[in-house]
Amino acid sequence: MASLKFASWLAGFALAAALALPAKAQQAGQTVRLVNVSELSGAGATAGTNWRNGIDLAVSQINARGGILGRQIQIVHYDTQTNPGASRAAVQRAIDEDAYAVLGPVFSGPISASMQIAQRAEVTQIVGGEAANLTRQGNPFIFRTSLSQAAAMPKIAAYLRDTVKATKIAVIFVNNDFGKGGRDAIIPELTSRGMQVVADISTEQGQTDFAADAIRIKNSGADAVFVYLNEDESARFLRAARQQGISVPLVGETTLLGQKVIELAGDAANGARGHVGLSIDAPVPAFQEFGRQFRERFNTTPDHNGLKGYMAVFMIKWATEKMGRFDRKGLAAALRGATITPAMEPGILITTRIEQNGDLDRESFLGEVVNGRQVINVTLPMLRPAGTQ
Repeated sequence: MASLKFASWLAGFALAAALALPAKAQQAGQTVRLVNVSELSGAGATAGTNWRNGIDLAVSQINARGGILGRQIQIVHYDTQTNPGASRAAVQRAIDEDAYAVLGPVFSGPISASMQIAQRAEVTQIVGGEAANLTRQGNPFIFRTSLSQAAAMPKIAAYLRDTVKATKIAVIFVNNDFGKGGRDAIIPELTSRGMQVVADISTEQGQTDFAADAIRIKNSGADAVFVYLNEDESARFLRAARQQGISVPLVGETTLLGQKVIELAGDAANGARGHVGLSIDAPVPAFQEFGRQFRERFNTTPDHNGLKGYMAVFMIKWATEKMGRFDRKGLAAALRGATITPAMEPGILITTRIEQNGDLDRESFLGEVVNGRQVINVTLPMLRPAGTQ
């Protein structure tokens, strides 16, 4: 019911005004400033652009309904260039400009390099990264918009053993914070379930040729491959795997089944399987309506990063309205430990629990690429059902 209400609510924004605010609305005291620092160029541009567009869609909808506590949102975007140093500079600039909250980055490396700046300023930072270590450093101002690797990897390992029936796994990962964190999280889950890791292959961010890696995997005797690469590299690997005749299941996390990967890999993406944290193809009417609105506005199909950016803004809206005031330090306290349902805030799209350390718990999905589109096969429950402590 809540999802249907959301669809009706969201449809009313089809004719919403553009993001540019009237001059009067920009005056001091009438706006709340959010700063997005994301990967708009460089290796992370696919993810960062989807994230930014999701944010812009949310801002336009909230502003069309009167803003947050009567204030219009002023959104500013800074490009981190997928560079840790530029990310630190962008977050510092956001703090210097008195941002109410910081959104981004998306990639785990730039997040790790910049998160202490927002923490020292006691400013809430809502990020798109999945690396498990981000929320293990005692930072009370960091929050995710996605499931962490620690939450996702047990589900993937169980899928490989129980559904794929694999016993020998080849692991291929990108050598950055995201990839190394995923590799370090999945291997213990595989071995604890009796599966053998027969190849453990590190690749580079921005790598263009995966032929040698595909040959090594083909010769390893693996009966399934766990793929944990960024979007562009995932597509290149899928093409290389097809060219080398790899026929065993290729299984990954959300990125492997993403829309951009499907577009870049073409037919080579068909058959890729995996765990999906967020997807407009999931059997959630609110996700599907979001996808329709996103395509209408940006003339492109969103991936999970678009959903994450969108929901991040609504997390801020919900917590601020719950407090009844604008309080930068209090914003983090309002989010921590909260459970937000679509009935409470339609823009959150799906019941979401925010753990004390900033991790999330919510339903997720298993899917497969079939005939060039992502098909969701199974809905997986929250790790802790709603209403439990």
